[in-house]
Amino acid sequence: MKALGREFYNRDSVIVAQELLGKILVHEINGQKISVKIVEAEAYMGTFDRAAHSFGGRRTPRVEVMYGRPGFAYVFLVYGMYHCFNIVTREEGIPQAVLIRAAEPVGGLDLIAQNRFKKSYHLLRKSQVKNLTNGPGKLCRALLIDKSLNGEDLCSNKLYVEEGDNEKLPIVASKRIGIDYAGEAKDYLWRFYIDNHEYVSVK
Repeated sequence: MKALGREFYNRDSVIVAQELLGKILVHEINGQKISVKIVEAEAYMGTFDRAAHSFGGRRTPRVEVMYGRPGFAYVFLVYGMYHCFNIVTREEGIPQAVLIRAAEPVGGLDLIAQNRFKKSYHLLRKSQVKNLTNGPGKLCRALLIDKSLNGEDLCSNKLYVEEGDNEKLPIVASKRIGIDYAGEAKDYLWRFYIDNHEYVSVK
């Protein structure tokens, strides 16, 4: 499958978040490939979005990558233990991004299972299979995404997103998760997911 080019990411986060659904996120590690189908994503719209790390033009070393070119990884740590993987959108100087919240494992299943539960995929319980990648922290652990990949170019051959099947998907728009502090922004319908998909983090 063809990898997405930089022009795909050079648009508003709300558009990119929706169009990333069904696409395939790939991480190649030591010649082995892990891949997942994106099923849930949240848009963060930058300086006017109270839920965004760049709200009000905040510019710190942590968020600097968001001010750069589109199509780069923004990886941060929450609660001191969970990594979150975001994709930078819009042109340089406009700090928007899309958080990838959940995905369905499609390739390298044994590697994903080892990364999450230290056992082969076929030995997983049903509940463990469902919990492999149905949340942003779980997704990063399964794909071995951490702060070392902050600023990684997603238009390279290491960590990237492929086209997918381009099928027509039933997409739901809802409020974003865990941003009750964000004033009116907590009510924006900028979380998008594939309806009734088993790997969505929160229904």
